[in-house]
Amino acid sequence: MIKTPDIYQLKVKLIDTTPSIWRRIQVPDDLFLHDLHKVLQTVMGWENAHLHEFRKNGKILGFSEDEEVPDHFIDYTSIRLNDLLKKTGDRMIYLYDLGDQWEHDLVLEQILGPDEQRYYPYCLEGQRNCPPEDCGGPDGYQNLLKVYHMPGHPDHDELLDWLDMEWEPEDFDLELTNLLLQENDFGCLPLLSE
Repeated sequence: MIKTPDIYQLKVKLIDTTPSIWRRIQVPDDLFLHDLHKVLQTVMGWENAHLHEFRKNGKILGFSEDEEVPDHFIDYTSIRLNDLLKKTGDRMIYLYDLGDQWEHDLVLEQILGPDEQRYYPYCLEGQRNCPPEDCGGPDGYQNLLKVYHMPGHPDHDELLDWLDMEWEPEDFDLELTNLLLQENDFGCLPLLSE
């Protein structure tokens, strides 16, 4: 008999950002990490333009074509979410953009049975827009917000030119996020080369 996967409810919080940027998502517990990466890209609003990795118990889990990797590196190709998170309260880190160092705290909040009326993965809620790509990590983002909210700042107009004029720090479109999650690769853009 084939077991129906349990559903993991995760809270995903971008570390070192004020005000807090977070999402609450539900995913099958047997999701491969490379697919979880795609889900996280979509729900957070990233553009899949940089490398990423997961961190758990001193181990780095990711994909590498390099022949030489550190001893604590594990290829995540066949690793599933439920191999790492097993009980409520378990957590791990998702790192996106090894230059800007966007760390996401992933916490397993609940283990649920599947809802037959829902397509998974699913985003329940979230707060605030994702920082723009290549804005300098958490410190650069805090500076960006300062300039963004000060129309008289000498760099304000240049910042608006650099930003997508549609970008607003408080915006998060839950409906669009869930529509994207139903697309191929969970709505994740193909990896852009650096």
